[in-house]
Amino acid sequence: MLDTTDAHHPAAGVTPLSAPNDLEAFWMPFTPNRAFKAAPRMITGAKDNHYFTPDGRAILDGTAGLWCCNAGHCRAPVVEAIQQTAASLDFAPTFQFGHPLAFELASRLAELAPEGLDHVFFANSGSEGVDTALKIALAYHKVKGDAGRTRLIGRERGYHGTGFGGISVGGIVNNRKFFGSLLTGVDHLSHTYNRAEQAFTKGEPEWGGHLADELERIVTLHGPDTVAAVIVEPMAGSTGVLPPPTGYLKRLREITKKHGILLIFDEVISAFGRLGTPFAAQRYGVTPDLIVFAKGVTSGTVPMGGVIATGEIYNTFMDAADEGMIELFHGYTYSGHPLASAAALATLNVYRDEGLFEQAGANEAHFADAAHSHLADLDLVEDIRSCGLVIAIDLKPIEGKPTKRAYEAMTRSFHDEDLMIRVTGDTIALSPPLTFTESEIDQTFSGLKNVLSTMTA
Repeated sequence: MLDTTDAHHPAAGVTPLSAPNDLEAFWMPFTPNRAFKAAPRMITGAKDNHYFTPDGRAILDGTAGLWCCNAGHCRAPVVEAIQQTAASLDFAPTFQFGHPLAFELASRLAELAPEGLDHVFFANSGSEGVDTALKIALAYHKVKGDAGRTRLIGRERGYHGTGFGGISVGGIVNNRKFFGSLLTGVDHLSHTYNRAEQAFTKGEPEWGGHLADELERIVTLHGPDTVAAVIVEPMAGSTGVLPPPTGYLKRLREITKKHGILLIFDEVISAFGRLGTPFAAQRYGVTPDLIVFAKGVTSGTVPMGGVIATGEIYNTFMDAADEGMIELFHGYTYSGHPLASAAALATLNVYRDEGLFEQAGANEAHFADAAHSHLADLDLVEDIRSCGLVIAIDLKPIEGKPTKRAYEAMTRSFHDEDLMIRVTGDTIALSPPLTFTESEIDQTFSGLKNVLSTMTA
């Protein structure tokens, strides 16, 4: 069991959950259920930068949970805020009523966002946030009297959650092919990755900015007056970490502005310090019309997502509706939930008070250098890509058995090196908490080197 009595053990003070004796009922998401249930990787506690197993092992969290626990785990200010709010305001509707925490949080997020993005619509996840942004974009053009703008443009290899809108504009094949024809009127830009030109790049690759010009071709093909919005991840995360080529996002912004098309940044992964700034938009000096956020806003403690919109978009809805009428027919029961709002406010305080966005930026070079120095020369490693505190390691696949190599690396890392990593296809993706120290960065890549060095090419 967890050693919670030893003050020097990472689990000190943690009250572990008991391990279940029946795994069958839970249909696990994005998981090979049969393989997991045959050899579970169970977690029963967490604190700061570690998870804990039922037998007391401390597992270094190289993934911030699922790209979300940016402030680390079970941080006292966040825990206390959730507990106090649960005891005083368990729920309040935001349809026709309100509570102070949601309004305070919206103001705080507007202060963090790029100038001009100053109105927040709350959802409960990145998937809901994406579908909200797409609906806002379509409705915005309609209330402006431009109802012919119904086409949406995404990007190959893009991940925008699992709602029907998100998988329609998304570009990951397995997320799309099982679910029918999806939304009509959707087109896709080419992805930005070219290994021959970009392999082993630290940060944004120099090659590829010209790929944004494909948007001009797509817009011309369909007619500019039919396109409502373009949605991209500034840094494509779930597909395997594809940093944007130099100048790529600025060119997308130029083309969308030229044709009156809204630009949506899906920052579910890239926001809240992951790239060293509050939002990736600020790292790249590009201001979109809508930003989707989730994950790090509460450091993963309570589900929350949403959309930050420009004043121009918000005011267009306000001016189009008669006084006393609903301006946007959209929302969720748990939009701006009190517990999520309290968790987010406390999380934003931790980010600010501990300078975690700045710390992430300061650690970026060491993070990339450690990955390259430990892994670049290994026979199994075909490429390394990094951006902020995110990194991808492409592994040489086993012929005829795609994903098997990376899956083995994940299971070995957990069981043999006490390290949690994430895999997508045959790519390892790392995105640790912003609270990671240099020694924990080194420990991560040393452990990963031990695993990959013992796997046959």
